[in-house]
Amino acid sequence: MPGQSRVLMIVTQDTKQEEAAFLRGELEAAGVEVIHLDPSVRRDVGGAEIPPGAVAEAAGTTIEDVRALGHEGKCQAAMIPGAVRLALETHEKTPLSGIVSIGGSMGTTLSCTVMRAFPYGVPKVMVSTMASGFTAPHVGVKDIVMMNAVTDVAGINSISREIYRNAALATAGMAKGYAPSQRPARPLVLIGTLGTTETATRRIRKALEASGHEVMVFHTSGAGGPTLDAIAAEREVAAVLDLSLTEILDQIHGGLAAAGPDRSKAALARGIPVIFAPGNADFIIGGPIGPAEAQFPGRRYHVHNAALTAVRTGVEDLKPLADHLATLIADAKGPVEIFTPLKGFSNHDSPAGHLLDLSVPGPFADYLRSVIPAGVPVHVLDHHFNDAEFADAIVAATEALTRERRAA
Repeated sequence: MPGQSRVLMIVTQDTKQEEAAFLRGELEAAGVEVIHLDPSVRRDVGGAEIPPGAVAEAAGTTIEDVRALGHEGKCQAAMIPGAVRLALETHEKTPLSGIVSIGGSMGTTLSCTVMRAFPYGVPKVMVSTMASGFTAPHVGVKDIVMMNAVTDVAGINSISREIYRNAALATAGMAKGYAPSQRPARPLVLIGTLGTTETATRRIRKALEASGHEVMVFHTSGAGGPTLDAIAAEREVAAVLDLSLTEILDQIHGGLAAAGPDRSKAALARGIPVIFAPGNADFIIGGPIGPAEAQFPGRRYHVHNAALTAVRTGVEDLKPLADHLATLIADAKGPVEIFTPLKGFSNHDSPAGHLLDLSVPGPFADYLRSVIPAGVPVHVLDHHFNDAEFADAIVAATEALTRERRAA
């Protein structure tokens, strides 16, 4: 049918032939075209638009050589690159409106790897035996819907029949309504923040929206920053405002919000204008108070809740942060500016907060200036991070940077 929505179905028929046939039938009954990618290793049942041999070939090997590996993990690792490549090539030739899969731990790993390679917005549904457990490795920072398979993926029973049917209907419904996102009409700005710097962030967001920008805000608690980075790597972005450096600070010192060594690199590598500001640099995020005291002894602490403790930082804690920023900025392919306050880094670091220490911001600013590469502006403002004047200075710089980018 012309204009019919197409759904990529990823199910291994060597172990799940019955489930694949059922899911396909439900999808087609719901009015979508199905393209079946079958990454089976044990045998090729047939009937799939993208058969196992093609998957292996796309990975630069043969299905016989994959089978000869004799190890399920190695076999899967060999098939994943081919599955990703063929899925993306299919999407390029005949645009897909959704992806759906049924699997256990192995199928979930392969299928979610494929899903994560697709743009935000493309519907992605994974029915998995892993969905009631630790899903972060499978979902990553992408918009994958995970449904708990409840029973093992081993035949059709009175529970799995309803779950697979629901997955098919959900995928078909999303696929029929899916419309690929167009180039944004407004310049897109990405902002990282936490609740303790929300006052400044809200003012910045509203001002930028009023001046014609689209603004996306991310919570820098370990997952938000990497999500921001993923969008900066994928979409057309006018500017990134990294206004909460918690994930970098925690990466350096072992805090709970550590986001890995590549945090903040995506925008810098693409030449997107970036503004850094040390929001929330006054604390490392620790666990419950007992473990936090053991990990960071002799500090000041603020018990945020039973699970999280804010551990006060000093100048010596923040020097490695400045050094890390200097290293990041040295590889930047676009403009970078830094704003740092002299009267506190967050709500906690204020007269109304619990961790105020005005002896830190000044020496930190001095050290920052001494290590940041020449030519990168470091604006030291005699304000608190959440003061209107500090936020307005960032707004003005952002608008100038985005104007220059549009004019280039």
